[in-house]
Amino acid sequence: MHPFMASPKALYIHIPFCTNKCHYCDFTSYVLKGQPVDSYLDALEEEMKRTVAELPPDRIDTVFVGGGTPTVLTPPQMKRFLESVFRHFPIAEGAEFTMEANPGTTDADKLAAMKAGGVNRISFGVQSFDNGLLERIGRIHNVDDVYRSLENARSAGFHNLSIDLMFGLPGQTLELLSDSVDRAMALGLPHYSLYSLKVEENTLFHKLYERNELPLPAEEEELGMFLLLMEKLKAGGYRHYEISNFAKPGYESRHNSTYWRNEPYYGLGAGAHGYARGQRHVNLKGVQPYIDASQAKLPRLESYSIPEHEAMEDFMMVGLRLLEGVQASRFAMQFPGHRLEDHYGAVLEKQIRDGLLERLDAGGDTVYRLTERGVLLGNEVFGAFLGVEQG
Repeated sequence: MHPFMASPKALYIHIPFCTNKCHYCDFTSYVLKGQPVDSYLDALEEEMKRTVAELPPDRIDTVFVGGGTPTVLTPPQMKRFLESVFRHFPIAEGAEFTMEANPGTTDADKLAAMKAGGVNRISFGVQSFDNGLLERIGRIHNVDDVYRSLENARSAGFHNLSIDLMFGLPGQTLELLSDSVDRAMALGLPHYSLYSLKVEENTLFHKLYERNELPLPAEEEELGMFLLLMEKLKAGGYRHYEISNFAKPGYESRHNSTYWRNEPYYGLGAGAHGYARGQRHVNLKGVQPYIDASQAKLPRLESYSIPEHEAMEDFMMVGLRLLEGVQASRFAMQFPGHRLEDHYGAVLEKQIRDGLLERLDAGGDTVYRLTERGVLLGNEVFGAFLGVEQG
């Protein structure tokens, strides 16, 4: 069987509940108070049953539970949820099992339920080590919660820990960011994700932006922030393995690498996306519509086939986010009978001439990867592959 017609080996599950809605967030998430959480977990189990009946899994190597804030589940809900995952999916021994968490939502009992239930990696949404900035972006945790949550996680036996930090925030300066990254690195965690603020529609920040009331750093200042982050993390022994991600060797996110290599994955839960056998789907976003639909069928908002040329574009745009680059052999494996250079030779040559990409010979395989300048102009590089096939 063609490798990408095989069942996915990665599983994403969405828990859409939060303690509050952050000012920059456009994810499928709902404030927890009054939500039918137990009915949602029932519906999720129904979707698991229908999913494995329709597309039987062979072996799951990575699980990622995102949100929302999955750690708003109570310890009994957490136990029940994790048991249902293992009941329906064959999770491999040694699988990476990540759960997103918000500082302040992980007490000892919650962490014990996560550990006993098979979670072995936690990604904390810290965003900043400045209390004023945290308040400004709508986070309800403070810096003390961050330290306490990480200490609790380590005491519970979790060592594969990651934190998210944001830059380009309203009112953020280079000094504030420098202090945050120093404090983050002092924790000695194996993984850091660093994201620039994107002002998305349907968020409070978008409304403020439209009214010219969002004091964002200038473009040059934001670039300076990214350069500072790269410099500090590399100096600290972290490998810059994807545009927004840094890890100690061996601690790269295995689950997210599935996305960056354009490989298939199961996607379950309200608003979740999945990709398998050349089809993408998006689930219904509202909690109650999702619950109602799950009783009778897979709770899809839409499903559609990906034309081969679009899958090739996706392969290039997400693959070049990885600093190891894209391999001609991997392209040929995903698209049998096609050569990377036959489709994108002209674009690749232009990017090489412009100093944004470099070509390497890796043991007989050809690799294209971002140069240092290309890393800073990533969106320009990725955009160059759009529409080439029709052009």
